[in-house]
Amino acid sequence: MKTTIKDVAKKAGVSIATVSFVINNTKRVTPETKSRILKTIKSLNYHPSKSAVSLVSGKTGNIGFILTDDHFLRTEPFYTRIFLGTEFEARNAGYYILLTSINPEFSKSDPLPRFILNNSVDGIIVAGKIPQNLIERMAPYNLPTVFIDYIPSQNCCPLVLIDNVEGGLLATNHLIELGHKNIAFIGGDIEHPSLSDRLAGYKQALVNAKIPVKNNFITIDAKYPDRVNGYNSAKRLFSKNKNITAVFACNDAMAIGVLRYLKDNGYKIPKDVSVIGFDDVETDLMFSPPLTTIRVPKVEMGIEALKLMVNTLKNRKSLYNKILVPVELIVRESTANLYKK
Repeated sequence: MKTTIKDVAKKAGVSIATVSFVINNTKRVTPETKSRILKTIKSLNYHPSKSAVSLVSGKTGNIGFILTDDHFLRTEPFYTRIFLGTEFEARNAGYYILLTSINPEFSKSDPLPRFILNNSVDGIIVAGKIPQNLIERMAPYNLPTVFIDYIPSQNCCPLVLIDNVEGGLLATNHLIELGHKNIAFIGGDIEHPSLSDRLAGYKQALVNAKIPVKNNFITIDAKYPDRVNGYNSAKRLFSKNKNITAVFACNDAMAIGVLRYLKDNGYKIPKDVSVIGFDDVETDLMFSPPLTTIRVPKVEMGIEALKLMVNTLKNRKSLYNKILVPVELIVRESTANLYKK
């Protein structure tokens, strides 16, 4: 038989109302009584009805998670890990995560996510770049919002960001330390703050090493940074520049596209060309040769975003915070010393 709040109250020797006060944190209860009730709840394995808690507290206990369809489908390993981080932390904090994806070309005629229209969430976590008109249409609902891996133009919400400039420096410096000077950069959706910062890190590393920044070594016109665009960008790049010995791709998806192009056209990796990516998604280990990359702590980003959200909800206002997560160089087999090949 399912345990009820009456069973908890009876065993703890208190009223049903007192148990409700503890569950919903709505009135002050002495520490001794609160401790006894919490121990009783645990011993009876009691789980309060979410709907009942919501009626008392005025909160849903839900947090919405939004990302675009292309982020979810094309770079699923990256954003799935971030989502898992929010899910893990939500369990500890007593929240549920409601996931939805939207069209990357979201228009004014498209409906808002249902959990916004139905008032089913207390706050929203946005992962990756979303259309500006969606951000504007969400604003009247006054829902606390945390952005992951994206800076909205208003720049008014808590943020969890990657140290992309440092990552660009790490990636490019790694290639420089291996003796490379003819280093190309391949990117897509370069207006995305994360990707433009990686390009900035690449340029800064070259300047620091007194290596000229050559515009013909930079290909950033792809609309989206996926494998197909990585392949096509490499095709355009190498058709005009035969002296390139290393490529820094803005993410692993594009890097894998570069690797496929090079293999299809008789290049040996890393003997002829070294390649480094950014993100460290699981597929890197399955590709031959395994991809050298910049590791992003994806699960930790989700955890930090959920913590920011809970803090915002508890303080009943949107506090501007920015968390910059560190990155790490992971050396595998797709890069090698230029002079020891």
